[in-house]
Amino acid sequence: MVMSWIYTGILAVSLISAVFQGNPQALAASVLQGAQAGVTLAVSMAGSLCLWSGVGKLLDTAGVTDLLSRLLKPILHRCFPGTRNDSSLSRSISSNICANFLGLGNAATPMGIQAARRMRQGDTATDELCRLVVLNTASIQLIPGNVAAVRASLGSSAPFDILPAVWITSLCSAGLGLMMAWLLGKVWRHG
Repeated sequence: MVMSWIYTGILAVSLISAVFQGNPQALAASVLQGAQAGVTLAVSMAGSLCLWSGVGKLLDTAGVTDLLSRLLKPILHRCFPGTRNDSSLSRSISSNICANFLGLGNAATPMGIQAARRMRQGDTATDELCRLVVLNTASIQLIPGNVAAVRASLGSSAPFDILPAVWITSLCSAGLGLMMAWLLGKVWRHG
């Protein structure tokens, strides 16, 4: 609801400004050009998302997800103690983390929702669920697939040249997020 009011306000200010400046034709041309660019971006993103979602499905079918689940088991057991007793939860979280490693936030979301449903206890968010939300939101990305697809669709000759910056920022954001979730979990429980 709020976004529709903001969008309407931006549209009204743009229209009034164009009329007062005497160039409504430029506004009309910009609107059409923006709509065309939006459709082009959506189609190119859909192709990339389909590709990487298919790769994720192949990895799952080939058993790579189970292998990664076993490799991630020591870390998962520390962050998410509930995975010790629930192999399905462990697989969902592992798949979510692997999809985020590939920079596929959209493909990771269904697995994150599945894990969150298994973690839910009534109406209260547990510490584990909060950590999952933080880790899913501030994910560590090894291959930023979506960002590279956007850069490639906008004409970048080297869409993956951002890798070192992505690695550093994603490690920092995920590490700080998990640390704050742990700290706030301790403070909130004792406060």
